[in-house]
Amino acid sequence: MPTITLRIPDDLLNEASKLARARHLPRSEYIRRAIERMNRDSAAELRRQRMMRASRKVRESSMEINAEFDAIEYGES
Repeated sequence: MPTITLRIPDDLLNEASKLARARHLPRSEYIRRAIERMNRDSAAELRRQRMMRASRKVRESSMEINAEFDAIEYGES
């Protein structure tokens, strides 16, 4: 497993250390889990954004198709 050097403010490191101890985890495991969670959250947000863009692209077409179905169903032209 690769090793990285990370520069973070003292207060953030102190808080991470305190919370890692409270969870009975090594600090490196705590930070690794935090990165994993951020990766999952970021991937989910990117998927949500892609779905929203795709939805906006088809919204207008869907409305036109719905109007055509309504016209057929209710005998309008």
